[in-house]
Amino acid sequence: MPNIHPKNQPLLDLTRRHFFQDCRVGLGAMALGSLLTGPQTLSAEIPPYGFTPGSRGLHHEAKAKSVIYLFMAGGPSQLDLFDEKPKLRELSGQMIPESYVKGKRFAFIKPDAKLLGSGRRFKKHGTSGAELSELLPHLANVADDLCIVKSMATDVFNHGPAKLFVNTGSPQFSGRPGMGAWITYGLGTESQNLPGFVVLQSGPRGPRGGAPLWSSGFLPTNFQGVPLRSGREPILNLSNPAGINSDRQREFVGTVNDLNALRHEVTSDPEIGTRIASYEMAYRMQSSAPELMDLHGETKDTLERYGAEPGKHSFANNCLLARRLVERGVRFVQLYHTDWDHHGNAGTELGKSLEERCHETDRSCAALVADLKQRGLLNQTIVVWGGEFGRTPQGEDREKFLGRDHHIDAFTMWLAGGGFKPGQTIGATDEIGYYITEDKVHVHDLQATLLHLLGINHLKLTYKSQGRNFRLTDVHGNVVHKLLS
Repeated sequence: MPNIHPKNQPLLDLTRRHFFQDCRVGLGAMALGSLLTGPQTLSAEIPPYGFTPGSRGLHHEAKAKSVIYLFMAGGPSQLDLFDEKPKLRELSGQMIPESYVKGKRFAFIKPDAKLLGSGRRFKKHGTSGAELSELLPHLANVADDLCIVKSMATDVFNHGPAKLFVNTGSPQFSGRPGMGAWITYGLGTESQNLPGFVVLQSGPRGPRGGAPLWSSGFLPTNFQGVPLRSGREPILNLSNPAGINSDRQREFVGTVNDLNALRHEVTSDPEIGTRIASYEMAYRMQSSAPELMDLHGETKDTLERYGAEPGKHSFANNCLLARRLVERGVRFVQLYHTDWDHHGNAGTELGKSLEERCHETDRSCAALVADLKQRGLLNQTIVVWGGEFGRTPQGEDREKFLGRDHHIDAFTMWLAGGGFKPGQTIGATDEIGYYITEDKVHVHDLQATLLHLLGINHLKLTYKSQGRNFRLTDVHGNVVHKLLS
């Protein structure tokens, strides 16, 4: 035992019982009370900065309670999936008119790149007449539940910054909070044993941009996204080491929270509260996380509809996990599926690679929408599908491999549930799919609309950092009421 300065000896003499007896309203007492009497949220009664107190802390009545964001990292080709252009097919191989590309910047192609018509067949589906490519046969079965937006626009054409822009409202790696962090900061979570913001990944690698996409930025760190891995140990080092039983673990957590609370009395550092909550959540997740990840309890029919296989690492499994997460009260679930970057290179082109990505995701996306609807969850859960931008009408012809470059002026996303009007397609592009001609929806507009459906005024959900108030939509964004039921 090291020598202790006499002035610190009283701290060592404080037993856990004495500490909680004398500090009944301290952070440590709150944490221990939560561990012993059942799960509670430490800050559940504290309205977030910038909120006007009201019913449940909302700015207005909410239509939705949670979000599942299906992020197709790389930029899916709207021209081969959602936005058929017969004129583009007719002009395929010809030079694009200079008026379209004058002053434009591209990631890889040159302004004189030739037009490339889609080789995919399109068909109208459902009573809504939603137009979908042959690559999306399962999504066609839920066409009347979708709200398709063909007029999305963004500002950034490189992958990493563009992903940041969609997720954080800023293209810079400057520590801005992700959308899920903003939403859980504003609304908290109804989950007792799981984080409010969960990230699930599939594909051969992680998305460009990485962890900053789900960072809490300048918000308290308990609002950051928590990545879960497949298998029975979704978070590394969550399980107790050999020789440590639940009683010893409970004692350890309580003691650490005591010490953190004592430190908080000295420094008043709000991150100490976050640390206490993190230990508390980790303790609960030791039992809740393995149960969540075990898909064996799902029916055979459910597994087949999703294409899910218990124990496998796949987008299909993640879609089923997303439904299980929102059932358990998780506020924001984000699924990243990579390799939608279809340039004119072998292995990434619009042929086999695009077909593989659609095969990996189409069935489970449709199953998720149908499953949520069947369980009565779709009306309170927003489902978002899309990437960081779209693809150009011009092609990248590199010998026999065809591809498209990044395109920010027009792309497609679809939404379902949570107050979005089903069975409608809004927005239109010109005859070659280059520019938006009707109902432009900017990324900031989409962010504002998502917050609106969750009961949040995007202008009021702010946080003061570095001397000024920040918000998800920066200084832009309007709610798109045409999208709403």
